[in-house]
Amino acid sequence: MQGKLLAAALIAIFPLAASAQSSVTVYGVADAAIAAEDTGAPDGSRTVLNSGNQSSSRLGFRGTEDLGGGLKAMFNLEAGVALDSGAADSALFGRRAVVGLEGAFGQLTLGREYSPIADIANATDINGQGFYGSNLSAFVSGRLTRRLSNSVNYKSPSLGGFKFNAAHSAGETQTGASQDLTGVSATYVLGNLFAGIGYHVAERAVSGDDKEMIVGLGYKMGAVELKANYLTANPTGNNNKFEQLNVGASYAFGASKVLANVQRNELENGAKGNGFNVAYTYSLSKRTNVYANYARLSNNATGVFGLVAASTNVTPPSTARGADPSALSLGVRHSF
Repeated sequence: MQGKLLAAALIAIFPLAASAQSSVTVYGVADAAIAAEDTGAPDGSRTVLNSGNQSSSRLGFRGTEDLGGGLKAMFNLEAGVALDSGAADSALFGRRAVVGLEGAFGQLTLGREYSPIADIANATDINGQGFYGSNLSAFVSGRLTRRLSNSVNYKSPSLGGFKFNAAHSAGETQTGASQDLTGVSATYVLGNLFAGIGYHVAERAVSGDDKEMIVGLGYKMGAVELKANYLTANPTGNNNKFEQLNVGASYAFGASKVLANVQRNELENGAKGNGFNVAYTYSLSKRTNVYANYARLSNNATGVFGLVAASTNVTPPSTARGADPSALSLGVRHSF
């Protein structure tokens, strides 16, 4: 069914791209890797072909229309694709599906959009939210919210280096907690310095609100880049607070780039997991690169934290507390 829907979308959009309306663009990423994964649990090792170790494989359509007076209409539809099987994501355009207006006032969109926190998490992760060991692990199991369905989103223009983002996602429930989420963020760019802070409040329980926050920094000095972020989620209830800290660095030389990140995970109930990852990329062209990535995470006696890449993860089962996951991948990525 998903394949038929995707085919219908392609048939509908390609004539637009071929016409005089050159503002419509078809784009995507194809990323696949051979990976040796080990959850650390008994019989937890395997060798697999994965899709999306550095970047999630995707197919997207975006475009704008000049409405005059500096005002533009815009849209973006983006679908996830698994290269190992050819399957589409369960939601056809679950990665992003928005329509809106943009101009001197900024950008206003409606639909399924990245959350204010997600934008800062991506900008301050040395892994680019790819590779095993990325900060995407802070978004698994509903800890922090990465995408917002049924949302209204506003992004301001740059105001002296500052940008502001506000979003509201409607839970659209009729009984119980509203499931609404409201988020805000602010970023500042000065030369090679980036700083950002974001905050979400979600009404997921009648007894109280869930709270999420991120603080992130980035700085580039020639071939060296430094990035760090602190993420926290505090759901309703006792001993539920989650915290993650990431500190990473990269060095580029010629067509090569090496990067490394250390990560600390902690739950209020005492579970802890400390990990690291290293990666190497080599650009064959502006659009194609090969890569290698290794990551390992050590859990304490009650921890079950895992390693998360762009579209895959290596996480111990809940019955294997204290297991230490690891992963090694070799892959190729092409963007178009």
